[in-house]
Amino acid sequence: MPRAISLRSDFTGSRLRALARQSKDAAQARRLLALAVIYQGGSRTEATRLGDVTLQIIRDWVLRFNAQGPAGLITRKAPGQPRLLTHAHRLALTAILEQGPYTAIHGVVRWRLCDLGLWLWEEFRLSISPQTLSRELRAMGWRKLSARPKHHAQAPDAITTFKNFPATLAGIAADQGISLDAIEIWFQDEARTGQKNQIIRRWACRGTRPSAPQDTRPFCAVPRTHLHLRCRLHA
Repeated sequence: MPRAISLRSDFTGSRLRALARQSKDAAQARRLLALAVIYQGGSRTEATRLGDVTLQIIRDWVLRFNAQGPAGLITRKAPGQPRLLTHAHRLALTAILEQGPYTAIHGVVRWRLCDLGLWLWEEFRLSISPQTLSRELRAMGWRKLSARPKHHAQAPDAITTFKNFPATLAGIAADQGISLDAIEIWFQDEARTGQKNQIIRRWACRGTRPSAPQDTRPFCAVPRTHLHLRCRLHA
């Protein structure tokens, strides 16, 4: 018959009972009281009756108590299944999300969970369900957000120019040597008839506002938006 494992000598039965009274974990208190029986000269069988467990479990409690003290008897959460995505997978996934898909290469114009799952399989031979991938993306700070519409042929500096339109007018007036009242602004736009693609939610970092091209060109040959400035010189 194997010899019983001795308990550590820096604790006593009375001390374990005092710790059990102070513990807020019922399972830890039960384990402390079972080990206190052994400290006070009781047998391991008596400890099993008090703890309502087997001798093998009493042995496991002794090993945990000797290694970590009373904290080792606290009920611990099961580790569960390890996460499928490693740190390298998350870095690669973040890079491909920020870069966006290339239609000629990936065959899509926006990333979906099924597309990202296929990309992970092709790159890392990693099989992951859409539900698990969605949880991973949300844990990384990504959300499906509404995209801001953007013209398909938008100039890089169009937004800056539009926001600085008053300053642009002031600069034109200064170059021509005229007042702002002498400038007429003519604006032309089509009736937005014809094709118009939908702006669908897409994956983006939380707190940002992604943009997506929206094609509003009609089927007929109507010119796009034009802005005409005409200076009216006063006599």
